[in-house]
Amino acid sequence: MNDAADDVVITRVFDAPREWVFQAWVAPERLRQWWAPGGLTVCDGDARPGGEFRFCFRTPDGPEFWAKGVYREIVPPERLQYVHTFTDAAGNAVGPDHYGMGGDRSTESVITVTLEDRGDQTALTLTHSRLRSTQERAGSQYGWTRLLDSLAELLEEMQ
Repeated sequence: MNDAADDVVITRVFDAPREWVFQAWVAPERLRQWWAPGGLTVCDGDARPGGEFRFCFRTPDGPEFWAKGVYREIVPPERLQYVHTFTDAAGNAVGPDHYGMGGDRSTESVITVTLEDRGDQTALTLTHSRLRSTQERAGSQYGWTRLLDSLAELLEEMQ
């Protein structure tokens, strides 16, 4: 059972239709544009319950980090949920220590995104669950805030 104290919850309102915001989360060509601009070297996916998306992020100094998400739920354009796992380049699950991250990090976490129409805007609520430590939650908060800033920029460019 998950304790809500282990969650990071972020709400953000975007000046874009809900369908655009939803597609930015499930279409690999859109994910590449905002998830880590210039940093995603691979991004592919199968947006259906049980489907996977894989991505590889290359840091500015060179190391690659592989991960995958397995969709638990997809309700276009209202909600999606996936289980996030670090992997190696072959797609095998690995622990965060594989990438030199501390042992206080979760091996597997759950991301839930809900989208609500607000006229010409879309309210997004992101919940990142199963985070073990205060440090991991702080890193998640920081990372998602930056990613959602990139998403806002992409949605503005699409106007």
